[in-house]
Amino acid sequence: MPELYLLLGSNLGDRTLYLQQARETIATQVGTIVQASAIYETAAWGKTDQPSFLNQVLEVTTDFSPEQVLQTINTIEHDLGRERLEHWGARVIDIDILFYDNLVQQTQRLTIPHPQLHLRRFTLLPLYEVSPDLVHPGLKQTIAELLENCPDKLEVKKFVENKA
Repeated sequence: MPELYLLLGSNLGDRTLYLQQARETIATQVGTIVQASAIYETAAWGKTDQPSFLNQVLEVTTDFSPEQVLQTINTIEHDLGRERLEHWGARVIDIDILFYDNLVQQTQRLTIPHPQLHLRRFTLLPLYEVSPDLVHPGLKQTIAELLENCPDKLEVKKFVENKA
């Protein structure tokens, strides 16, 4: 069964609830969640004048093709209230395909591996937690090596929910 790595992100509303709802829906509609990283918090990347993000990486086994995964996660995002108003804008949920087995693919709708994952500390740190020895099929480096050489210096810290 193909191995899929997804990155979840949220920076609007009840961020932990949106991540939880995304995980639950992925488990019922995409495949089996094999591993989930801790939840990490980081300042927004790209468009920085917005709230901080919570991010989490999931390792999932699936029977779906990459295109079916993309269609399903786009539906999940829509059903959870995501509106695509601006590139890198604030959002209640974002689900990105990072890897799909060792596939290297570029189509009009989908690029695998995710084309910027090696430049984003908020992606690499939770991915490192789940699979440090995973080799990027295009760059031929492990996640540990990519993290060590990542040019992004934004602070990424484990999220601790403040329950008063």
